[in-house]
Amino acid sequence: MLEKIEELLGQVQQFHTKNKEEIEKFRIAFIGKKGSVTELFEKFKEVPNEQKKEFGQKINTLKQAVNAKIEELKSGISEEAVTEKIDLTKPGFPLELGSRHPINLVKNRIIEIFKSIGFAVADGPEIEDDWHNFSALNLPEYHPARDMQDTFFIEKDPDILLRTHTSSVQIRYMEKNEPPMRILSPGRVFRNEAISSRSHCIFHQIEGLYIDKNVSFADLKQTIQYFTTELFGKSQIRMRPSYFPFTEPSAEVDVYWGLNSETDYRITKGTGWLEIMGCGMVDPAVLKNVNINPDEFSGFAFGMGIERIVMLLYQMSDIRMFFENDARMLEQFKHL
Repeated sequence: MLEKIEELLGQVQQFHTKNKEEIEKFRIAFIGKKGSVTELFEKFKEVPNEQKKEFGQKINTLKQAVNAKIEELKSGISEEAVTEKIDLTKPGFPLELGSRHPINLVKNRIIEIFKSIGFAVADGPEIEDDWHNFSALNLPEYHPARDMQDTFFIEKDPDILLRTHTSSVQIRYMEKNEPPMRILSPGRVFRNEAISSRSHCIFHQIEGLYIDKNVSFADLKQTIQYFTTELFGKSQIRMRPSYFPFTEPSAEVDVYWGLNSETDYRITKGTGWLEIMGCGMVDPAVLKNVNINPDEFSGFAFGMGIERIVMLLYQMSDIRMFFENDARMLEQFKHL
């Protein structure tokens, strides 16, 4: 059998081809399930004990030679194919450019507008503790308003949760900085809500905070007016009294969208007005919680859902489209 191995080794060394099919036949003939090398391994148990070491070494040498020959032949075909088929003087293939997600497009535009009037961007963790997400924002334990934000809790005692708003970023910023301050806090938030065309358990917010001496509600209204004019091209707004635990007084902001088309009638329910955000003067209790003297400083805060703004700007009817990663939808924003 040793002579047989030597004979097979010679056949391997002498074999040459540039045909893929012949290379595959060669592989099957030697190391396939019924190949020569496979048969030799099966006969190994019949070899006398004193010859097993030499016989085993010879088989392994043969198998390695077969694998090396296959790689050599395949490599030769690949190199020849590249040389024959590719003209290295030709320009490269054009790369398909992607686009920014519509949420990022609108978020960046909002940040750009507020940066032009002195706001900076602040960031914070998505996993929060009870103090920064609730208590410091005038939402102590058992406060009824906590029911307004169904929560994903990670731990209890102490409470650790996925943040329900980016207001927690404002608390962290005020704890570490002194007035005056003007910040935006964009980011993902999480609420345990039923998923539908108008709501989702994950969405994006952008909130603003301005703290300084003698800040008034008139400053808040003028800031919102500037924002709606820059983003929507519409300057007519109205502010309806509302309730938020961390601001007093509080308001919902509507922008007059108009009734110029059937779509306008549909999205405004025939009123011409669209709600875009909530806002208000920062409650003195919140300032005290972060060691800012409410007798010396005052401020306002506002917040909006970015998905809602995107849906208004691009006339989209289903919030779930932002989370489905459908390339057909995303390709529509390549030109933006």
